[in-house]
Amino acid sequence: MVDPSERFATEPGKDTGSGRSPYERDRARVLHSAGFRRLAAKTQVHTAGSGDFLRTRLTHSIEVAQIAREMGARLGCDPDVVDVAGLAHDLGHPPFGHNGEDALDEVARPWGGFEGNAQTLRVLSRLEAKVEGAGLNLTRASLDATCKYPWPRREGTRKFGVYADDRPVFDWIRLGVPESDRRCLEAQVMDWSDDVAYSVHDVEDGFFSGFISLRPLLDDADERAALCADVARVYSSESAATLAAALGELLADPAVAPLAGYDGSYRAQIALKACTSALTGRFVAAALDATRDKYGDGRLRRYDADLIVPTSARIRCALLKGIALRYVMRRRGMEPWYTRQREILTELVALLADRAPDELDPMFAPLWREAADDTARWRVIIDQVASLTDPAAQSWHHRLTSS
Repeated sequence: MVDPSERFATEPGKDTGSGRSPYERDRARVLHSAGFRRLAAKTQVHTAGSGDFLRTRLTHSIEVAQIAREMGARLGCDPDVVDVAGLAHDLGHPPFGHNGEDALDEVARPWGGFEGNAQTLRVLSRLEAKVEGAGLNLTRASLDATCKYPWPRREGTRKFGVYADDRPVFDWIRLGVPESDRRCLEAQVMDWSDDVAYSVHDVEDGFFSGFISLRPLLDDADERAALCADVARVYSSESAATLAAALGELLADPAVAPLAGYDGSYRAQIALKACTSALTGRFVAAALDATRDKYGDGRLRRYDADLIVPTSARIRCALLKGIALRYVMRRRGMEPWYTRQREILTELVALLADRAPDELDPMFAPLWREAADDTARWRVIIDQVASLTDPAAQSWHHRLTSS
């Protein structure tokens, strides 16, 4: 019988007298980690530091954890396990968000590529300084809950959850899993909470920043069709007609309709927050109700059940993602900055590869010296760059190109 509370590396007993569970300790380890603090200066959608209202990876992760904790608890999951998954799920993301992830994947392709979720496992199980050789040394259950994509890189598949040299800990995590690619319930709860948080909150940030307005969608059928085409290409396999019908319902929703007149005033911000709360609550309730309808009212955890998310909820969530994509991420004038972000990271990798180990952090320099081959040395370089915050990446690049 596989013990979900087991840790990869044996640790001395610890009795603080407080009776904390292994999973409460996992949560504390993530909260106190260096990687978690760095999320405060890593991009969510808007470049980190570009506004004091806008979300960063840190605030996003806290919000995901809050949604996941409440949702998991109502299903019977250990609340600390889903909380850990929410807090930790983005620890592997590099500077500049998904744009940075794509840049590092391209430059690292000869050495196994780069993927934020695989990097998260690497951070948790290897790079964080807590237990030598085991990172934070979280329990099996908590690590499994962070595995959004529990498989190695496959031809034709962009998303994956483990690099080749992290297979020992990955295989240990997945001991006893009934199906090789199946995710535990806690990971599914975290994943849906992540979708809910960033779809709803990215739109909220877009309204607040003045980049999103409902007027073009309400007034222009061609614009509605263009948005649905974006969603079909990026976020949904549903037909254009299905997406168009769902978009019409979303725009007419009593929680959303008041945002047509959003002007940034106090009352408008109350309406915006009311919309955010209503949509989040509905997305969570839809998944909870559908899952309970299938599996009943008993306690559900680990591999007892799969999270059931109704198609209608997924479609609305995809439409919100499409709104953020079209009007925030793809807004006019941003492409030169996105190009520059990719150049910074690509050039940083090349500069550090040329000057390693002298220019590496004291943490990474010994790892580079101890690396067994070129592939391992390149992976250390990628780890170093991925660990940087947005401002640090720019600062390092400026320093190295100026010297």
